[in-house]
Amino acid sequence: MPPILLTIQTASPAGSVALSDGEHLLAEFSLDSRKTPTEWLLAAIEDLLAKTGLTKDSLDAVGIVRGPGAFTGLRVGLATAKGIALALGCPLVGVSSLQCLAMQLPFTQMPVCVMLDARKQEVYSCLYQWESGFPRAISEEQVVKPEKLLAEITGDTLFVGNGSLVYRSLIVRQLASRAHFAPDFLNLPRAGAAAVLALSEWQAGRTFSPDKMMPSYLRPSEAEINLATKKK
Repeated sequence: MPPILLTIQTASPAGSVALSDGEHLLAEFSLDSRKTPTEWLLAAIEDLLAKTGLTKDSLDAVGIVRGPGAFTGLRVGLATAKGIALALGCPLVGVSSLQCLAMQLPFTQMPVCVMLDARKQEVYSCLYQWESGFPRAISEEQVVKPEKLLAEITGDTLFVGNGSLVYRSLIVRQLASRAHFAPDFLNLPRAGAAAVLALSEWQAGRTFSPDKMMPSYLRPSEAEINLATKKK
């Protein structure tokens, strides 16, 4: 029997939730607004369960986009996923927000450069190449100045993510005709795409108990930076 997965994506300003039965996407909710996930996430999960006729007891695992991305969104999403998993006694499956974005571009032969705006004139980024039905990382996930990232790209490359919108003029200036861009509606990670990655992780046995699942921030938060500064 294929697993029933609830997948949560709160790593970006536009959050989403998906319910899937194996490879089949049953339902998906997306919201791009100024509201924080605390204002809509639980209600969205309950609504999807009700509309699909499922209950929380139907879930075999909870998928969570664990970052990198917005610190507050990641914390809320992960805390919600852990709470549900603890209540049900089911495992968690973690996926990368960057791979999730690359997952939305399955038909390109070009390398996919994912860029999520990390603020402070930096981006979260990773390069992917599609292989055997999945985007495979061909670089390390990193938080980096866009100028430095672009200096290492030599060939035609497809850019996706809200960072590619913020720095589009810079990308074009540095790469000219080698730069290609995903349509705007693909620039935010979707839980439906994350659910496919979560299924692959589930099938490979890469699941976690709630106490073992950690977010992927790639850099310390402002609070951690301020605390470290005060200790000096």
